[in-house]
Amino acid sequence: MPDKIDIEILEDGTIRFSTNAVSKKNHASADEFMAEIEKLCGGARIVEKRKQKYAHSHAKGVVHAH
Repeated sequence: MPDKIDIEILEDGTIRFSTNAVSKKNHASADEFMAEIEKLCGGARIVEKRKQKYAHSHAKGVVHAH
């Protein structure tokens, strides 16, 4: 199965990124992508655990899960 990132913009302006497991070969570039989004949107990344998955969110802007 290919790596996939779903993007959702919530009503409060937060951006949520959701993924299933990310392959080792793409994990570093996915982390770099999230760091760039965090830099552009501002705020800090917040990590939330989901059932067998992880989520990262950025204050006033970005959430990322995998």
